Amino acid sequence: MSGFLIQCCYLNTTMKKYSILFLLVLLLSCAENNSLKRIVETPKPKITTTSLVVLGTIQDAGSPQIACAKSCCAYLFDNPDPNRQIISLGLIDIETNKTYLLEATPDIGGQMKRLTSFGKSANKHVVDGIFITHAHIGHYTGVMFLGKEAMDAWEMPVYVMPKMKNFLTVNSPWDQLVTRNNIVLKELANEMPVQLSQTLQVTPILVPHRDEFSETVGYKIRGPNKTALFIPDIDKWEKWDKNIIDEIAKVDVAFLDATFYSGKEINNRNLSEIPHPFIIESLEKFKDLPGQEKNKINFIHFNHTNPVLQPNSPEGRLVLKQGFNIAKINDVFEL
Repeated sequence: MSGFLIQCCYLNTTMKKYSILFLLVLLLSCAENNSLKRIVETPKPKITTTSLVVLGTIQDAGSPQIACAKSCCAYLFDNPDPNRQIISLGLIDIETNKTYLLEATPDIGGQMKRLTSFGKSANKHVVDGIFITHAHIGHYTGVMFLGKEAMDAWEMPVYVMPKMKNFLTVNSPWDQLVTRNNIVLKELANEMPVQLSQTLQVTPILVPHRDEFSETVGYKIRGPNKTALFIPDIDKWEKWDKNIIDEIAKVDVAFLDATFYSGKEINNRNLSEIPHPFIIESLEKFKDLPGQEKNKINFIHFNHTNPVLQPNSPEGRLVLKQGFNIAKINDVFEL
């Protein structure tokens, strides 16, 4: 009898231990699930004012770049950085509950989703128009995803300059987007504003660039209260018939071509074939600007080799120390 009691006590003690262990596991499991639930249900940022959102900062070919054997790519091939999206800005018009992409990049799917998740437009999944600067791969090829193999869009407004319009109209496969009414090409004219709403307009401005297939423009975006300048590609500031310092003075924020930090990072290419303002050239050109003017400048359109992509690099710290900004994905600028 005593043995039976001892055995029962042992079983009860063991069962209690397992019960406690089970409860602990259950509680921890619930805590983890609740934690995950909270993460999933965290509301996205709400934008209540007409704004620009940075959706991508990388040069046309992305980062890491195809066939890149440099150290700047080795880690990223195995560990992709979701913040390394190709150059694009998003425009949110709160007044009309409409959104617009500046550039149609190969990353357009995620960029459109991110843009339409902000503000009142969170219940929409498609933007209301796309503005394209020129016919280089990072700036227009995303329109292919508007075709029948993917979204099969219906009459998406695509704003382009005359040569860009002709390029998309007469060359396959792009012409199929036009003939199937996936896109409707809206022709722009140099320095003629497009009025998107009573308080929002976008104006194309011709800039010198390698215009093999189309002209190249930047855009001036005027909102209810502020104005922005977007020039992701230009050959050199000195080649422009406008003074970039004067143009910066006319706006509240400027997104400027910073493809290469210097010539040293591209030692396997003929730089005369791919001219851009080096960051070191821009720093020199803008060095005498007052602090308020420097703070307007957000460098953007970084080649995969550009050391400012590493936030703690000496080059990146120097840019920030001198009073300039390095554009980052999801930066928001109220207009």
